[in-house]
Amino acid sequence: MAHEALDRWIDGLAPFFKNPDPPKLIELSAHFTKTRAELFGACMRSLIEEVFGWCLEQEWAQCPGCGRNLHRKRLAGRRVSTIHGEFELERPYFYCSHCRCGFHPLDEVLGLAPEHHQYDIQERAAMLAAELPFDMSAFHFRELTGIDVGGHFTHETLNAVGEAATLDLVLPGCEEIERRIRQAGDGSDLPPVLVVASDGAHMPTRPRAERKKKRGKGEYKEAKGFRLYLLGADERIVQLAGWHQVMNAERFTEDLAVIAGRIPKEKVRTVLLGDGAEWVWNAMERSFPEASQVLDYYHCSEHVYTVAEAQYGPGLQGHQWAESVLARLSLDMADSVIAGMRRMKPSTPSAKEEIDKLIGYLQNHQDRFNYRKRKKEGMPIGSGGIESANKSICHTRLKRPGAWWLLSNGNTMLRVRCAIYNGTFDTVFQHYTKQNRRQK
Repeated sequence: MAHEALDRWIDGLAPFFKNPDPPKLIELSAHFTKTRAELFGACMRSLIEEVFGWCLEQEWAQCPGCGRNLHRKRLAGRRVSTIHGEFELERPYFYCSHCRCGFHPLDEVLGLAPEHHQYDIQERAAMLAAELPFDMSAFHFRELTGIDVGGHFTHETLNAVGEAATLDLVLPGCEEIERRIRQAGDGSDLPPVLVVASDGAHMPTRPRAERKKKRGKGEYKEAKGFRLYLLGADERIVQLAGWHQVMNAERFTEDLAVIAGRIPKEKVRTVLLGDGAEWVWNAMERSFPEASQVLDYYHCSEHVYTVAEAQYGPGLQGHQWAESVLARLSLDMADSVIAGMRRMKPSTPSAKEEIDKLIGYLQNHQDRFNYRKRKKEGMPIGSGGIESANKSICHTRLKRPGAWWLLSNGNTMLRVRCAIYNGTFDTVFQHYTKQNRRQK
């Protein structure tokens, strides 16, 4: 069969030999892309018939439910679509009248997906849909592979994979975490720095509604997220784990505790990074009680510049004051800054309000201003790592123009994207294939 398919494919090259104007490389490549599915599909079918011939000719089988011996009812045809082409399979069908169920043993032996498009297509389609809008991902999939899957298929497949992407699977396991710690350490006597950063990213959501009916007003919800990454001796960043979901602070705290339980804390020097949000610090302190704590320098500077503008207005004087405050905070002189602000004479009532806010902010986080000490220890003082995760995991895909998400679908998308960035997508997809075959 493979030889016959190859002969037909070679016959299709005849026009290139007869054409007086030789084809360009791009034309040859386009012909190969257009015709390879038929050739490779036939080759794959030939291989299956050779390796699994016993299963194709099977006369008797045991019912998976009750164990009865059943005789074959008929040969049932099925067209299968893979990344390398489509082909037809005639496989034995068995039916148990006691259990009232029918089955095809070859489907289980080959691990066939219940859907027409098989798991190799589904895996690539889900990964592409996690990066691009569904219709656009289907278009590029067709252009790259010659297989027309459609936007609805990419949408349904990604949601199905995302439903199987539990926190347990999306986060790396203990062995993988230890391997990455060794990678970041690179033989150094000094343990690598583990940065634990938390923040929120807003996601556009909409209420559920029937097709062609008004959906109601959408609203932005906060996708709370954490990112853990390692800094080695060469200051290279090694991604460890990330997780984003629209959830409450209590659930966030529980999820962060899961990854904390997988980390050998004696092999890293842990630093917690966050802004002024109380829920962030409560969650991180609960999972990493012995870690160093650093208030994000850039969030702090925003508060300082707010006071500078309220007190001095726009201009050089306010800028000079703000920079002098930040310089003293960088030198671990928070007490001096607070004392100086208490002596300030507010220029307006609003300036007084902002000054009082900043004094309270600095007092609440006074133990988290050890910027000079942390920098000497090789620890970061800015939360750029989690801000980058907010953008790359959440904003890039979910905050596209005109995009509004059902809350469940948005969380599903976030889980898949976290798995891709954590390097655990293969594990998630393997779990999905087992679950998919079992359910259907």
